[in-house]
Amino acid sequence: MNEQAAQDSQTYDVVVVGGGPAGATVAHELAGEGRMVLLVDREERIKPCGGAIPPALIRDFAIDESLLVARIRSAQMIAPSERRVDMPIEDGFVGMVDREDFDAWLRERAVAAGAERRRAVFRTFERDPDGTPRLTFAVKEAGRREPETFSIRARCVVGADGARSAVGRQAVKGADKVRCVFAYHEIVDSPRETAAFDPERCDVYYQGRISPDFYGWIFPHGPRTSIGTGTARKGYGLRDAVTRLRATVGMEGCTTIRREGAPIPMKPLKRWDNGRDVVLAGDAAGVVAPASGEGIYYAMVSARRVGEAVLAFLESGDAKALATARRRFMREHGRVFRVLSILQAVWYRSDRQRERFVSICRDRDVQRLTWEAYMNKKLVRHQPFAHLRVFFKDVAHLLGLADGRGRTRQRSSG
Repeated sequence: MNEQAAQDSQTYDVVVVGGGPAGATVAHELAGEGRMVLLVDREERIKPCGGAIPPALIRDFAIDESLLVARIRSAQMIAPSERRVDMPIEDGFVGMVDREDFDAWLRERAVAAGAERRRAVFRTFERDPDGTPRLTFAVKEAGRREPETFSIRARCVVGADGARSAVGRQAVKGADKVRCVFAYHEIVDSPRETAAFDPERCDVYYQGRISPDFYGWIFPHGPRTSIGTGTARKGYGLRDAVTRLRATVGMEGCTTIRREGAPIPMKPLKRWDNGRDVVLAGDAAGVVAPASGEGIYYAMVSARRVGEAVLAFLESGDAKALATARRRFMREHGRVFRVLSILQAVWYRSDRQRERFVSICRDRDVQRLTWEAYMNKKLVRHQPFAHLRVFFKDVAHLLGLADGRGRTRQRSSG
């Protein structure tokens, strides 16, 4: 039997398609449990991403802090009127990573745990006569006009190949229905520190001229900076919007290192598995937070839950175990996703509402609850009166009872 035939007949416990934070985490967790894991990812491709990670991720996933290229100490929210609201982080920080290095480190950790890795592009999902999944991949070899293909058998398949997952579309019902925002950013050389640019501050632009339904961002990454925006509106000129944003902050002359764009899902899929032997994780499962677009943390948490579900499936043979990944994730984080979805629907729909939203961000209760929830990845339950105050202020803004600076208007009784 030749080498290719031997490979084609080999059956892995798990084949993970996609080597981003979700796929690399699943591969690491399952290889660490002694399972035969193959991690297949494309040639190094970097997803457009602001690169923010909370302390909870660093702690829960044992991330080497040498990967942090910046520690953000505050955020600045910019309204359509150009009014700016500073939101300092008390007793904490937001870590910033470069996805090029961060993803590579996660993949290397998976290999160190025992996962095998190959670089290739997923093509097809089929089944052998005995029902075992068989995946076909293509790899472009130097000097060859046509890509070489190979196939792999697996007891279980994890699709971690991003939004609009090719694995999901072929193997999981409903995976092609995911709603997405298209994101685009440019990585540039960071300018010198000025009043307009602070290397320890993230600037977030809530302006219709930058995005009609999302936001624009300037996220410092040490020597580099990510400048980007996103929208679900088809045909909207994201490159032009980023050009306007760069001109607004005087960064049009900064050297552009690379440009990247990709769809980002805004709602978890209703189903992550096929009820048999395939399960999705990360962007493929739709776990990017609405309103904020945060994806790294939720991708890795979903991957951990998928890893647990796959391990239970391999041990028991019961395909129902795969569905526990989504149930556990939504039990832990579904409420946050629902709250953020409402926030986006209410406050991002017009410049008038965006102006009010930025006004709300001036409130100290809002700032404290926001940062505590972000850094610890839990809605803050131990401050009921702060939540109540925020609720009434939100209602005042929605009913037009507060002015553009967050003050309650006096109404005449006559």
